[in-house]
Amino acid sequence: MADPVLAPPADRRDPGPPPASTPAGVGRWRAELGRLLEVAALLGLVVTQPLLDVLGRSPDFFLFHRATPRDVLLLVALIAVLPTLAVALLGLATGLAGGRVRRGAHLAVVGLLLAALAVQVGRHGTPLRGVPLLLAAVLLGGAAAAAYARWGGLGRVLRIAAIGPPVFVALFLFASPASAVVLPRAQSGAAGVVGPGEHPPVVMIVLDELPLVSLLGPDGTIDAATYPHFAELAAGSTWYRNATGVSGWTPYALPAMLTGRYPAQPLAPHYSQYPDNLFTALGGLYDVRAQESITRLCPPSRCDQPADPEQGLGVLVRESGKLLRQVAAPVDSRIDPEESYRERTRAEAGVDAAEPVPADPRFRFDSLDDNQPARFTSFLAGLRPSSRPTLHFLHLLMPHAPWTFLPSGARYAAPEDLPNDGAGWVELARARHLAQLRYTDRLVGETLRTLRASGLWDKALILLTADHGVSFTRDWQGRGLDAIDHAAGEVAWVPMFVRTPGQRAGRVDDRNWEHVDLLPTIADAAHVRIPWRVDGRSARQAPRQSAEKHFYDRPGQPLTLRGGVPSRPPDPAPHPLLGTLVGDRPTGGTATVANRAAFERVDPDAGELPALVWGTVPREVPDGTLLAVAVNGRVGAVVPVVPRDKGGRRFAALLPDDHLYRAGTNRLDLYRVGADGDLRRLTLS
Repeated sequence: MADPVLAPPADRRDPGPPPASTPAGVGRWRAELGRLLEVAALLGLVVTQPLLDVLGRSPDFFLFHRATPRDVLLLVALIAVLPTLAVALLGLATGLAGGRVRRGAHLAVVGLLLAALAVQVGRHGTPLRGVPLLLAAVLLGGAAAAAYARWGGLGRVLRIAAIGPPVFVALFLFASPASAVVLPRAQSGAAGVVGPGEHPPVVMIVLDELPLVSLLGPDGTIDAATYPHFAELAAGSTWYRNATGVSGWTPYALPAMLTGRYPAQPLAPHYSQYPDNLFTALGGLYDVRAQESITRLCPPSRCDQPADPEQGLGVLVRESGKLLRQVAAPVDSRIDPEESYRERTRAEAGVDAAEPVPADPRFRFDSLDDNQPARFTSFLAGLRPSSRPTLHFLHLLMPHAPWTFLPSGARYAAPEDLPNDGAGWVELARARHLAQLRYTDRLVGETLRTLRASGLWDKALILLTADHGVSFTRDWQGRGLDAIDHAAGEVAWVPMFVRTPGQRAGRVDDRNWEHVDLLPTIADAAHVRIPWRVDGRSARQAPRQSAEKHFYDRPGQPLTLRGGVPSRPPDPAPHPLLGTLVGDRPTGGTATVANRAAFERVDPDAGELPALVWGTVPREVPDGTLLAVAVNGRVGAVVPVVPRDKGGRRFAALLPDDHLYRAGTNRLDLYRVGADGDLRRLTLS
């Protein structure tokens, strides 16, 4: 039987382009997938790898912002997936205009990403910066895109490189120091062995970035006129004047203080990495009330950290965006990432007042008390007697940068890109540090008042110290290895006060104290035996025979420091114009003040003042020219014009005396100081 012949229907129409299942459709989808893989590879090198590399080495970033594992995982997903998804959607949109437009758009994206990659490579491997680096990167990106269009082998290499983003994510989650925050190991830590004797309350305050020399007067004692409350504490406690931290970096310094062991590995300051610490040692006997900042050494089984509504994914995304801008910029960033660790005020956090406003004449406006750091307010509220022994712990990021507080407690705004090093800038940085330290002294005073009012002053073991210092020596500012080599006295030596229960008189002990001595000293006073080996020794033991000190810029690589208690660097002589009234002066020149408008609507009762003035001057003004800044006719600062940088020919001045200001409109004047002291008023814009 013959096979039937099927005739096509008479009305059959053109079926159009082949469906996706046909070879032509498969080819188009393969090409689209290839383009997506190429973009993913480049975005991995330009965005995912640099961001996750920095964040992976900064677990304190997540700890400060109280990020949960879920927050971190969502952030990683956004970094690794969102840019590729956005480019994929752009590709689909351009594909609607036809294959030629789609290919052109893809080539443009490849060229831009290659140029962005060239910026990052060039900044690390060449001396080029700014516009020259940007132009060179654009030329290289264009040339590389042309080579990509001509030779298909480059595309195949990029498709293979698409394995990069998953590898970067895996390294972040499983091998970086930050992995402890995302995937913490459940470790309870060893409890101390309770011995006979009293178990007094323990009150421990750790300040941050406070060199001992900032507190000293010319005679080597605490400057009581400037810092009356630090001096008051010294008068009622034992001052270990030769005390040093063990590292200039809090993620290494604070764990050493609380474990009694020198930093051996670059671990996250997290309870899963340091399961044996002060909180676990005392936690079986003591109630623990801990206010940590950029560490999480107290495990959830011992204490819960207070929640902060402004922390979590939102702030992680915002700060990561700032970091990406720094990574992608064709200039070196002057922004210290740690300067984002700003203590939120009580008003910002919505925390109720712990104490009434102190009767302090310098604290002129009641509402300024709202500027008290929220973490400090919560700590004060917990300083109450208890039926059980209690450990009250506070790590407060004061007077740590960013410097935003005046001695009175009023806040002021400042641009993020002001340098902290170099002629003119390091002097400004030190002045801002000292102003914030005077406000920190006020907080210490409130603590002492609260301790006396609660009865803990005579009953508790009270300790106040700082984890590390910071150098304000010109050309060696900061806490890195160069600063340690040239200004160890500012970086390593810190205040250390210990008041034992019932202590009646202050004394000075110049033994070789290192911060690994803190834990054994507390354990001795609390009559608790530490069940692990420590590197430190209790203050009740004989002092060390050696005068050498151990300090770590990097864990496991100790540096040896020698020398005794440092002396305070000499203060610059105040300019004779400071505090003087200035009458009418002839004009001569111009200047731009960036925050001039802030002087037109000053509200002191709001707790903010325009105390930092910054701007630019024309190029004809020589480097080092002195400028006098006056508010309402009185000179509040005299500062130099600094050499030109990416911000232009700049100046900046701190005016810390809040008596200069009045409610409403304030007059701001800028004068050029001549070699003979003659003043010329600059026209401001």
